[in-house]
Amino acid sequence: MRTHTCGELRQSNVGQKVVLAGWVHRRRDHGGIAFIDLRDRYGITQVKFSPIGNQQLSEEVEKLRSEWVIKVTGEVINRPDDMINSKLQTGAIEIEVVHLEVLNKSLTPPFELDEEKAKEANENLRLQYRFIDLRRPEVQKLLELKDKYIQYMRNYFHGLGFIEVQTPILANSSPEGARDFLVPSRFHPGKFYALPQAPQQFKQLLMIGGLDKYFQIAPCFRDEDPRMDRHYGEFYQLDMEMSFVSQEDIFAIMEPLMIQLTKEFSNKEIVNLDENGRFKKIPWKEALNRYGSDKPDLRFEMEIRPITQLVADCGFSVFAETIKHGGVVHALKIDGGAKFSRKEIDEFTEIAKSKNAKGLAYIVFRETGELQSPIVKFLGDELAGKIVTEMQAKAGDIIFFGADNWRTVCASLGAVRNECGKKLGLNDKTKAAWCWIVDFPMYGFSEIENGRVDFEHNPFSMPQGGLKDLEEKKPLDILAYQFDMIINGFEASSGAIRNHNPEIMYKAFEIAGYAKEAVDMRFGALIKAFKFGAPPHGGNAPGIDRILMVLHDLDSIRDIYAFPKDGKGKDLMMDSPSQVDEKQLKEVNIRLIN
Repeated sequence: MRTHTCGELRQSNVGQKVVLAGWVHRRRDHGGIAFIDLRDRYGITQVKFSPIGNQQLSEEVEKLRSEWVIKVTGEVINRPDDMINSKLQTGAIEIEVVHLEVLNKSLTPPFELDEEKAKEANENLRLQYRFIDLRRPEVQKLLELKDKYIQYMRNYFHGLGFIEVQTPILANSSPEGARDFLVPSRFHPGKFYALPQAPQQFKQLLMIGGLDKYFQIAPCFRDEDPRMDRHYGEFYQLDMEMSFVSQEDIFAIMEPLMIQLTKEFSNKEIVNLDENGRFKKIPWKEALNRYGSDKPDLRFEMEIRPITQLVADCGFSVFAETIKHGGVVHALKIDGGAKFSRKEIDEFTEIAKSKNAKGLAYIVFRETGELQSPIVKFLGDELAGKIVTEMQAKAGDIIFFGADNWRTVCASLGAVRNECGKKLGLNDKTKAAWCWIVDFPMYGFSEIENGRVDFEHNPFSMPQGGLKDLEEKKPLDILAYQFDMIINGFEASSGAIRNHNPEIMYKAFEIAGYAKEAVDMRFGALIKAFKFGAPPHGGNAPGIDRILMVLHDLDSIRDIYAFPKDGKGKDLMMDSPSQVDEKQLKEVNIRLIN
């Protein structure tokens, strides 16, 4: 229906007869001559109507409205010199129209498609009319970028001899750490499929099946609360698995890809690599001690330091009593933080409290050399001076303190560190700081049942030390071959060397409270496969949407999706989730209870 797109024509096309089709983006009338900006996903071309002597064309042009779909036939001509639009690639030419065909009309759009005005529109309104919002060049460019980004990953893995395999969507329920989406079975009343939280078991079964290099752009489904870096319900990950590998082999595959993606699909400079140009590897416990987080933002230093021994017998009861009962005291120095107002310090205190801290003590080192704080009189000048020396503080700095159990202190000061980094502009958007967090604990305490030991991370990981450590060490002292890949304070990927031994797997689950029968019932296929020659294997699964969001500093991961859910998990355009009729429920043996 068209000879060219609306972003294609140049001065080299002057004199040619062309046919264009697209949407009416903008209309202007100048003394009997009408100009239409005709838009498609490739760009905008100005078309010119001089309907003098052509009454029918004049009447047709008069009817045109925003977002009508039209086809025009005409000749490419040069724009007058004073009318050239340097902002458009087609800005040096226009089309002298001789024939107009209206392909479809449009109601008045609920919001304007001009980029700045569209951003001002209510997000829920844009999601409700997402098919219109998709017409915005900014959205289309992002989706086009995502297409090239995924294609780049596919080419990378195919070039290394990996095979792309599509694993099942209708799967079994698995304890991946989030709620499953359940699908009732019509053929098997009372039984349910689960949408996969990840293709974890299937990719391990592929390794056992001898496909030693697998990858997939895998859809994953988790019933988790949405947030700015987590899309509700569904997301995509670059799932990969390899046989006969160590952690280092996986790192050696993933790091070059992430470096290439950063260079190809962002304008960020990669910083904080080690002396060999590799991602730094930080043990989990060290990351929490130094940065208060297992996903630290390494675009800035600002490290937390333990000072428990220094203040163990001090006169400040908050510190002394905390240490007496097995807690710790850590400190965080903020260069130039003395300029923070009392209101800002109160905001930091509330952030610390949101991580279960009871408060946030501080010492301000004034430019005058004075140490200003409510706690200095309890610490005494001598101890306060030792703390300042230990923290290498100077005039103009502020020191924050956390006193509580170790996890609470790390989490609260880590959150304060991140907020201070933002306040001081240290989270530089021109930089990308990648790293690995390694040596995760195999177990932690359950968040649901107090005192019960549960898996801290991935239950399918190989414990460091194997069966020996499971039998001889305390559960909380056992480390796993688990690792996370981090960029700018966001978790980009989780991975592990997998547990491929049935005996070790039974013991690992036993410690977490799962009987052998329960393991057989939930992971029967995997356990059975382990008994038939399972190779050592491991892998990881970067979240492709989250990484692209970070590389482009987007406000929300929803911007990455063509048809996103809103902040409450609703599809406002399709009105889902929705009710279904009684007949459908009966077919799957479901009855609703008021």
